[in-house]
Amino acid sequence: MRWAFLAGVLALAPGIAIAQETGAGIFKRCSLCHDVGPDAKNKTGPQLNGLDGRKAGTAAGYSYSAANKSAGITWNEASFLAYIKDPKAKIPGTKKVFAGIASEDDARALWDYLRQFGPDGQRKAK
Repeated sequence: MRWAFLAGVLALAPGIAIAQETGAGIFKRCSLCHDVGPDAKNKTGPQLNGLDGRKAGTAAGYSYSAANKSAGITWNEASFLAYIKDPKAKIPGTKKVFAGIASEDDARALWDYLRQFGPDGQRKAK
């Protein structure tokens, strides 16, 4: 009986470890090119403060591709999830060189993390 329980726990361990990766942890993959928070700056990619409700191609001081500026996207959960899965498919001609995030759970966790930052980089009250 104990062995069956232990085998069940071990079988779930990889899923538990993946589930524990938070949006902040997922953002580490993005932080080479993007910044977020009170001291966020544009890097290779634009800073992502105030992303929820922002129009694509409008972060101040960042030089966007024409494709991104004319994409007509206003960022919300649905548009972000569609984009982050395959950025080049969603905005052909973008300069973004990121392959995408295939896992919808990871993409949702990343969105939940990003949307908590207001335009000033402060975390919004919950």
